Amino acid sequence: MSYVDLAKELGLSRVAVRERINQLMKAGVIEKFSVVINSEKVGKKVSAFFEVDCEPSALVSVAEKLVENPAVASCYQMTGPSTLHMHVLVEDFEKLEKFINEELYALKGITRVESHILLRRFKSRTGLKL
Repeated sequence: MSYVDLAKELGLSRVAVRERINQLMKAGVIEKFSVVINSEKVGKKVSAFFEVDCEPSALVSVAEKLVENPAVASCYQMTGPSTLHMHVLVEDFEKLEKFINEELYALKGITRVESHILLRRFKSRTGLKL
């Protein structure tokens, strides 16, 4: 949405809206502006989620290696039964198998991997809705 459109909706001037947004950016409330790309439209048709357990001493090194891989869309350290939660986007199941066998299982320190294949997305949101 443009500053002009946002200003009209809020009943403020374009300059006032721009200044408020700049203040939010400086305060770190707004981290960045981004474009959300439909992964299927660019050929990434398989979306998989992984729960990965690691030896405690290997957690950071495993995570650092995983996030370097272009197939890894996101990777989080979690509480609960698994230590890493990861989202992977690939072109097809052959690429997913290759990722699992050659990239994931090749890492030292991983003790367990559980995978979940996305069948249908009902809702997806990036960021925080205010």
